[in-house]
Amino acid sequence: MSSDRYSFLNAFHIKDIESIYEKFKINPNLVEPTWSAFFSGFDFGEENNKYNNNLKNIIKKNFLLYNLIQYYKNYGHFFAKKNPIEKNVFKFPFEKKLELHNDKEIKNHFYSKKMINFENISLKKTIHNLKNTYCGSIGLEYMHIIDYEKIQWIEKWFKKKSIKLSIDDKKNILYKLYKTISLENFIHKKFPGQKRFSIEGNESVLLALEDIIEFSSKQYLTETFVIGMAHRGRLNVISNLFNIDYSKIFSEFKEIEYKDKSFSGDVKYHLGFSVFRYTNLYKYIELNLVPNPSHLESVNPVVEGISRAKIDILYNGNSKKVIPILIHGDASLSGQGIVYEVLQLSKLKGYKTGGTIHIVINNQIGFTTDICDSRSSIYCTDVAKVVSSPVIHVNSEDIESVIHSIRFAIDYRMNYNNDIFIDLIGYRKYGHNESDEPRFTNPSIYKIISKKINCYDIYKEKLKTEKIIDDNEIQNIEYKQQLLLNKKYKNSKKIKWKFINTFLEDNKWKRFPIVFDDKSVFKKVNTKFPIETIIDIAYKIFTIPDNKNFIKKIKSIFKKRLKMINNNYVDWSMAELLSYGTLLYEGFNIRLSGEDVARGTFSQRHIVIKTEEEEELIILNNIINKNILSKVEVYNSPLSEYGVLGFDYGYSMVSPYVLNLWEAQFGDFSNGAQIIIDQYISSGEKKWKIKNGIVLLLPHGDEGQGPEHSSARIERYVQLCANNNLFIVNCTTPSNFYHLIRRQMKFCFRKPLIVFTPKSLLRNTKCISSIEDLSNGFFQEIMDDFTIKDSEKEKIEKIIICSGKIYYDLLDKRYIIKDNKTALIRIEQIYPLKIKKIINILDKYKNKKKIIWVQEEPSNMGLWSFISMKFRVINSLKLVSTPENSSPSTGSYADYLRNKHKLLEKAFIY
Repeated sequence: MSSDRYSFLNAFHIKDIESIYEKFKINPNLVEPTWSAFFSGFDFGEENNKYNNNLKNIIKKNFLLYNLIQYYKNYGHFFAKKNPIEKNVFKFPFEKKLELHNDKEIKNHFYSKKMINFENISLKKTIHNLKNTYCGSIGLEYMHIIDYEKIQWIEKWFKKKSIKLSIDDKKNILYKLYKTISLENFIHKKFPGQKRFSIEGNESVLLALEDIIEFSSKQYLTETFVIGMAHRGRLNVISNLFNIDYSKIFSEFKEIEYKDKSFSGDVKYHLGFSVFRYTNLYKYIELNLVPNPSHLESVNPVVEGISRAKIDILYNGNSKKVIPILIHGDASLSGQGIVYEVLQLSKLKGYKTGGTIHIVINNQIGFTTDICDSRSSIYCTDVAKVVSSPVIHVNSEDIESVIHSIRFAIDYRMNYNNDIFIDLIGYRKYGHNESDEPRFTNPSIYKIISKKINCYDIYKEKLKTEKIIDDNEIQNIEYKQQLLLNKKYKNSKKIKWKFINTFLEDNKWKRFPIVFDDKSVFKKVNTKFPIETIIDIAYKIFTIPDNKNFIKKIKSIFKKRLKMINNNYVDWSMAELLSYGTLLYEGFNIRLSGEDVARGTFSQRHIVIKTEEEEELIILNNIINKNILSKVEVYNSPLSEYGVLGFDYGYSMVSPYVLNLWEAQFGDFSNGAQIIIDQYISSGEKKWKIKNGIVLLLPHGDEGQGPEHSSARIERYVQLCANNNLFIVNCTTPSNFYHLIRRQMKFCFRKPLIVFTPKSLLRNTKCISSIEDLSNGFFQEIMDDFTIKDSEKEKIEKIIICSGKIYYDLLDKRYIIKDNKTALIRIEQIYPLKIKKIINILDKYKNKKKIIWVQEEPSNMGLWSFISMKFRVINSLKLVSTPENSSPSTGSYADYLRNKHKLLEKAFIY
């Protein structure tokens, strides 16, 4: 059914309508529900007999009025007074087309007004009410919504709800506006030309945020607000919403250094803050401003992930307790694809947050680009229609309309758990930054802007006209604020060092320090677990219920797993599930997210199984340990890397006791999330003091599947490594992977873990481990050749060092050619690299003549550049690889086999 529910009226003639009406009289259920609703507003039964001659004329005019009402609903937002710097270019086809002659006629016969819940009033008053509702400072865009109940709710809300602000409320608004504008003016004078990304021209966004906090905490007992925003207005939000001392803000403009040299920090308008404060009604709330880089809108999924984690972990699923707020720029909202990805997450089971409040700081311009060059859609908010979100376009200079919009947004969000957009239309007083000259590219717009007065002055005059405030009170407000600003400016001169505030650090996180030193990072972690309990857990998670109807292949897979347990062995997937099972037993929660993770891309995991009736079971949740309540949650994500990884990174930021794993369908596809990897995962600790233990599982290895299914681009990840910021691992045994996952949660700190996981090894009969290896083993960063006894090491003349799947290819080749003079050493943990252990292993081979690094990736890719830099102490290290290439691998399976044969031949005859 069309989103314009009544557009069908335009295509009907009177005879058609009479025919439908006759059916309606027989039985209302015989006609389409919309016609039934329409006819129910007419008392045609008796009226038709009395006024048969006038029936056609009455119906015709009712439809004319009805169409006008629908026109206002659908298109009134185009004619609203929503733009403070431009007159409306649209001309409304008003009541002339109605052919209505007098108010008596409309009072007696025009039932169409019931469609907008108006009383039986004159035509003039009807049109006046329509203009006020749909064409004032607020332009309401909602008729694209599919759910008719929501449309009715919205219309009733705007009919019944009105903002009743007390005198004190209005004075408080004026004071906050002055705080906002005075800070901008003060910085402009004291630090001329320095970047601050002023909010001037859209000052009311501060009032909007303040009202979200005050109104929702009062009406809905909301306790936590998670805010994501770009640069514009950020300093004002930090100071006037988060109550960060002005002197700290001013000190950021000075050339001073960070006291703690362990952290590199970030520019002042990227930093994040977490504070607890009281509302005006003394309710205790938490405010979080998420740190973010200059990559526009990239913070959106992180905000959603943090919000979801807080809803899950702190509030037992109650989304009314947490509100995510995303503040967009108009150009970035329409230009950045991540916005669409995040919207597609908004209603999905594993990613929904109960609705996000989207506020657009609409400057009507990008950096220097006009609207006509920055998007194809009419509004920057048109992406909202993807998820049927209502959009409020509001003139940012009309402060009380802005607050009216906020109250509606909160009520709608809380009633329907859906996203909602507030398009705050204003302007940008200066250029993109304060040293930029906007008249170079937008001279005509800036002629208008140069004559504009700010929101504070506009509202001040309004209150003076209403005799709410006088000049003495105004002077007092301004004097006190200026006094405070000058005092804080003087205090800022005493600040000698910069400090980075730790973001989201509660009592749980305080137990987990940030460490950089090798001693802490390489400290051996106990990941052992009782073998009896491992076996008990294995039987619980690999035994499927007898009373459920599963397909034969599922039964076969789980039967095989039980057989392996009986024979004291596990493969890769079993070791993975047992690592989760043992952690669950110890009280950790687990979240696994990504494309097709429930079954596994290679049909290997089966952490979620389905009956033939498609009932879902996660048998891991059957693990019980006394009073410990823990669970595993598994979510197949949409086909999104950027959005979902950003979400899971945000989720991992909230609790150190949740193992959060994101898996790429193929490791190659993680490059779709490169912004999250570069700007957050690898550098968030150093820039923002972010503690995060997210795990990335990236299937990696050239197996002849083509260039886009071969390489997770391991070379890119090692380029991001410094200061022990990441763990980069390429395991070759199930037990090492098992201990790696357990070690991640047993560390006394949290850092991101990148695991290059196998594909073909999932079913390689050599890639197995014993249950004793799981129980009594530990994670091994470097693996010596276990097939060579110490007494035989003197025979070894060649040492091959490798990492990952290529080890098994080399092992097979060595067996085939019966080479007993070559040792194979595996680097399991690539970073941080335990170079001393490698040297100690090499020293055991006294008669070695050659040391070779072998990789299946082309020489310009893979780990060679990293290894050659780290192994400078080993002067004789040589490379064996496929030739340099701009593509990771060939698209021909025959070529793949030939290249692999050449590579292995060269490795042993080098």
